[in-house]
Order: sequence, then structure tokens, then C-alpha cells
Amino acid sequence: MAGYLSETDFVMVEEGFSTRDLLEELTLGASQATTDKVAAFFLADLGAVVRKHFYFLKCLPRVRPFYAVKCNSSPGVLKVLAELGLGFSCANKAEMELVQHIGVPTSKIIYANPCKQIAQIKYAAKHGVQLLSFDNEMELAKVVKSHPSAKMVLCIATDDSHSLSHLSFKFGASLKSCRHLLENAKRNHMEVVGVSFHIGSGCPDPQAYAQSIADARLVFEMGAELGHRMHILDLGGGFPGVEGAKVRFEEIASVINSALDLYFPEGCGIDILAKLGRYYVTSAFTLAVSIIAKKEVLLDQPGREVPPPHAPDCAAPAPSLPAEETGSAKTIVYHLGEGVYGIFNSVLFDNTCPTPVLPKKPSPEQPLYSSSLWGPVVDGCDCVAEGLWLPSLHVGDWLVFENMGAYTVGMGSLLGGTQTCRITYAMSRVAWEALRGQLLPAEQDEDTEGMCKPLSCGWEITDTLCMGPVFTPASIM
Repeated sequence: MAGYLSETDFVMVEEGFSTRDLLEELTLGASQATTDKVAAFFLADLGAVVRKHFYFLKCLPRVRPFYAVKCNSSPGVLKVLAELGLGFSCANKAEMELVQHIGVPTSKIIYANPCKQIAQIKYAAKHGVQLLSFDNEMELAKVVKSHPSAKMVLCIATDDSHSLSHLSFKFGASLKSCRHLLENAKRNHMEVVGVSFHIGSGCPDPQAYAQSIADARLVFEMGAELGHRMHILDLGGGFPGVEGAKVRFEEIASVINSALDLYFPEGCGIDILAKLGRYYVTSAFTLAVSIIAKKEVLLDQPGREVPPPHAPDCAAPAPSLPAEETGSAKTIVYHLGEGVYGIFNSVLFDNTCPTPVLPKKPSPEQPLYSSSLWGPVVDGCDCVAEGLWLPSLHVGDWLVFENMGAYTVGMGSLLGGTQTCRITYAMSRVAWEALRGQLLPAEQDEDTEGMCKPLSCGWEITDTLCMGPVFTPASIM
């Protein structure tokens, strides 16, 4: 192993003991603590990250994954991905420092922000980060002046009109402007070595990848005509991180493989990369949040007849029980230790409706009440979820939220919420042994190549993957 991750970095989940058991222990311990009280914490299944990695290699064998550090920069995630041999896509100096601090060589770092501060370009130059992206003349001029030896990747715009996250208005050069930018780079003796794009998160049409790959082929041809030795194609991100997404990862992979075979066939000498964030970490993190306050509101109270308009999609159908059994004469407002200005920011930015999981399933006899969840901020917009039907809960009870790994870590509420949440990392011994074994040179144990190994300690995950040796990139240059 490369030595980025050791057994002291996580809790080893032994056979017969699941991460759900560990979560119950952690919530019990947090509830009984008399000092250093916490209102929220994460449980991170690093085995799930390992499993996602091997599955990515299986579905996209020609693509080298890089991790988008901005998505989740927690030490455990960075270490396990470095151990798996990933490169890292950094958006700023702080992210470059983070991955360098754990020992990642600069040859595996891409400074992939098309809008860079001059001081941070100089930092990249000083520390040997060579691969930088650009999409306009002004950005190129900054790099020419501050990092003339850099290798540039031209970021092109995509059709992201159907994506949840629209990036092409802010980032990416249009096809009609690419030749001019390539000519400008040539005049300034800057080497353009590749093309990148990003279709945005939540794109429901995998054909957007095919179109962008076709566009990239055109830019490669422009570059070749002008004397640029282009050898990197960066597919960006946008890959789903959870099961049940509108478009399955396998569908996207199939479209990408077909497009690569058509426009960049195997043996053409092009190094194909992808920058993934949500794909690796979303499902690996589970959040536990405590209830810090509770208020019962009568439904005939003025203003309670109609749910607030900012959370209409969160409403769930009411139970088909008589009013006296469901307790529907009142609604209950719960305040949590975290809200939309912190860990639950996806409510604002991605229009999500977080649904809690109760640590213990209520009995059929327990009445359910119309309930809503709010953050700690005294603000009418700090609504986490509404229209829920829950049993009567109490201050100090814990609610569990799954699939909370993307853009949540380090996002503790600045306005009254907790500070950075504690993270407990876990991995099954099976996953740990798989991680260690897959990183050994293949010739040391040729008989085991292709063996099926379970790769995650996730809840009720029984998938096994047949994989050959893990491809560990030595350099991006």
C-alpha cells in the first residue's frame, strides 16, 4: 500500500457487526455524554467509497478518475482515495494544500478552476502543479504572466440546459471561440495539452456526454492544426452518487464508452480523465442530528392551514387513519441542530427534500402527527423538511439522514448551528483487505486476479465485484 491510510484512521467493523450497529452506539454515546455535547455528527463508510471506485473502473475501464476535492474534503475521504491511486482536482490553494499535506505528489493534482486568483496561480507554479484549465483570454494572460511553464487544458461549454446545476453560463468556451484561444496560446508559447467539459450535476440525458465528446474531438483537430500536442480529454463530472437517480450510472457509462470508441478509439494516445465528487461520497456518509427544540401547533391556529410555499415538494400523503388516531388536530415543529444554512444547504441549492430515518421503527399502534423539521436559525427560510408524518419525538432524540456525503462536510451553520461536525470513519475488515489486496502488484498473486470480493461494509450491501488489478496512475503528464 502507498501508506496514505492506516487502520488507526477508521473504526474496523468486524464480521457480524454492521455500520448501523455502530451508528446506534454513537448516538447512544452522544446522548449520554455529559460534556462536549454534539448536536450532529457523520458516520462515513469508507468501504462504500472503495466499492464505488472499483465499480467505476469496471464500467469505464479507459477513464482515469480524479476526485473533486470541493465536494467533500474530509481527511478520511482524501486518504482512502489517494490510497486507491486517484488524482485530485483542486479549485483553489486551500484544496491543493490539503492533498499535498497527506503526501499526494503534484503530478496527480489538477488546478481545475477556470477563474483563478493570481496569487494562487503563483502558488501552483511554486509547488509544481503544472496542469491548469482556462476558458478565456484574460485567464490565459494571467497564467502566461504568473506560470509560463504550465500545461493548459481548454474548458469548453456544453449543453447543460437540462441539468440541475448549470455551469456553462459561467464556465466554458464556445466552440466558435476555441480556435482564437488556441491561436492566442500558441502566440504566447503556452502549450494546450487537452480539452475538458462538465455537463453539470443531475443531467437527465446521458447523450449530453456524447455530444460534448464529439465537440471535444473538433477542438482536438483545431489544436493539432495549430501545432498543439493535445493528449488529455477530461470528461468532467455530473455522475450520480445514489441509487435511484433519474439516469443510472451504467447508462451514462454505456453512452460514454460508445462515444469514446467513435471519437477517441483505443490506441489513439489520448489520456481520458473524469472529475468525480458526488459519485464517490454521497452514499458513503450518514448524518445523525439531534432534536434541540419542539413545539406543538394547533392546526386551527391562524397561518397553519396551508404549508409554507418554499417546501411544497416535501409533503407526504397523510396516513389513511381517522383524525383522532393520527393526531391530525395538531402539527409538531421540531428544531434540529443543523439547518439549510449549513449541512442541509442542498434544500436551498439543489431543491432536495431530506427525509429522516427513525433509529427505531414506530409500532403500528403509535399515532403519527403532521410534522416539520427546522434548523436552529431564527429565520423563516430555515426549513429542512415539511409535510412529514412522524410519531411524537422528544428533545434529545436523534434523526438519521442517509446519502449526506456531498457538499455537507465543513458546512456547519454559521448562524447558530454547530461547528464542523465530527466524522467517524468506518470500514469492514473485508473491505480493508480488498483495498490492500487490490493495490498489490498483480504478479505477486496471479491466481487471485479476477476473484470476486465484497468491497463494502454498507448496510445490506452484498454486491461483489470481479476486478483485475487496480490501475494506479503514476502521473497526469
